[in-house]
Amino acid sequence: MNKGLALFSPSVTAKKDQQVIKDYNWILKSKTGHLINLEDSKGQVVFINFWGTWCPPCIAEMPSMQALYKDYKDKVEFVFISDEDHSLSNTFLKEKGYTFETFVPRTAYPKIFNVTSIPRTFLIDKSGYVIIDKTGAANWNSKAVRKTIDELLAEDL
Repeated sequence: MNKGLALFSPSVTAKKDQQVIKDYNWILKSKTGHLINLEDSKGQVVFINFWGTWCPPCIAEMPSMQALYKDYKDKVEFVFISDEDHSLSNTFLKEKGYTFETFVPRTAYPKIFNVTSIPRTFLIDKSGYVIIDKTGAANWNSKAVRKTIDELLAEDL
């Protein structure tokens, strides 16, 4: 059942409804304890996913995210966020063979990421516009998502 939830490609938000990130100041901690600031991602295409190891829809969409990450990790800034302890989330990722890193928030997230349920995923363009805002599982490795990312990468600021 859960895998079926992640078969559909997420939709691009209509231009008139796209929100723009005004505040990128958000501190996150890696599994090694390294602190990063989302501010460093400004001007890049950014993929942000809020997830948890206990969340069946999150688990259902992970294979498609891993495939997307594998092909775009050098072109897109991937930020996977979990409130769980790194030991738990990283054990889960390792057992499943996922190679992306997950982060734990150290400061409150910018208001635009009003996350009330997971999974919740955002695709942000180089100018800070939220191109996709998807709550629930989706197929992130679809032709439509890849086409959208390719177009965003080709755009100049």
